[in-house]
Amino acid sequence: MVKRGYPNPNTYTMAFVLKACSIVSAMEEGRQVRATVLKSGFGSGPSVETALVNLYAKCEDIVLARKVFDEITDRNLVAWSTMISGHAKIGLVYEALSLFGDMQIVGVVPDEVTMVSVISACAASGALDTGRWVQAYIKKQLIETDLNLSTALVNMYAKCGWIERPKEVDAMPVKDTKAWSSMIVGLAIHGLAEDALEEFSRMEKAKVEPNHVTFIGVLSACAHSGLVSKGRRYRSRMLEFGIIPSMELYGCMVDLLCRASLVEDAYTFVQTMPIQPNPVIWRTLLVGCKRNKILDIGEIIAQRVLELKPHNAENYILLWNLYASHSEWEMMSQVRKEMKDRGIKAVPGCSSIELDGLVHEFVMGDWSHPEANEIREILRDISKRVHAVGHRDMSKRVHAVRHEPGISDVLHNMVDQERECSL
Repeated sequence: MVKRGYPNPNTYTMAFVLKACSIVSAMEEGRQVRATVLKSGFGSGPSVETALVNLYAKCEDIVLARKVFDEITDRNLVAWSTMISGHAKIGLVYEALSLFGDMQIVGVVPDEVTMVSVISACAASGALDTGRWVQAYIKKQLIETDLNLSTALVNMYAKCGWIERPKEVDAMPVKDTKAWSSMIVGLAIHGLAEDALEEFSRMEKAKVEPNHVTFIGVLSACAHSGLVSKGRRYRSRMLEFGIIPSMELYGCMVDLLCRASLVEDAYTFVQTMPIQPNPVIWRTLLVGCKRNKILDIGEIIAQRVLELKPHNAENYILLWNLYASHSEWEMMSQVRKEMKDRGIKAVPGCSSIELDGLVHEFVMGDWSHPEANEIREILRDISKRVHAVGHRDMSKRVHAVRHEPGISDVLHNMVDQERECSL
């Protein structure tokens, strides 16, 4: 059309071309189309602006997407939904939920597509109370709960730890592979291995064909419960279904073997993989070596990890922990020196919990929380209760009872009492 010079494109032509670019994440081509749009004077049409927002959001350039979104004078449902989905997709879940609030303020009524993104944001942030409110909102607004929305609800409740609720939501008349897989993964990540495997059996009886996500859940369930033999059988079943193992599935098998202290088997498995292992798989092996105090293989694996990700602080910390588990203080100092020479700084660990609709975030070493003193008192009380029932350092026992806390995990050259305070 452009080469021939006729017919002349209009706003709808440009919108459809931009949509095509967003489907295949063709950012560079999209930029060229946008330049043509600006030259032709079609840049101010709502359909073109919304298509641009969609393109940038799908290509994960959320800054540009927001810039165009803010320039739209009359934002429609598609524009709002695209922005919410775009933020949720790249992990900016609180921004996604904030946009949903802004959308309500201006009076734009969401549809089931919007609500899937909102529910997904709740799942990613662990905001259970917000998720429950969103489900009530869906019912109040009489929004159609289609299969995608029902699956998103199952996924949200499962990831937030409310397993009984997804079982209720799961009672939908028709469930596809995605719906079954969400429930299986949800049960697996909470350590309910038998329930997850039972759900998989029900899925097979329902004649629904599993996919790679299904087997990620199944293998994760086996890993969390140490079911090595079952895990190997399920992997064979996966191959019978014609599923080509993804990197995640290989990672699940490595995790399964490492958790069962079969680190040498896991190392052999990785060496025979038909694809190059990624840093996550090597890191899983390194964690297994640290847990089982296998120094020789651990050093080889650490070298591979550092070759792939030389500027990732976590890799150096894992190696440092491996040496610490063997009281190799000189080697620990060398690791620290290398980090310092490379200008690598460790990112403090953090965790979050939702309480009464508010998400509280805690960062390692940061006691700025307004209820920090109360939290300290509760931790002291927990420590006293732990000692009262006879729990001691697991480094001096066989690792048979994994739920007992061990101060050996605080790997510093310090006395036991100092370790306990650090933990």
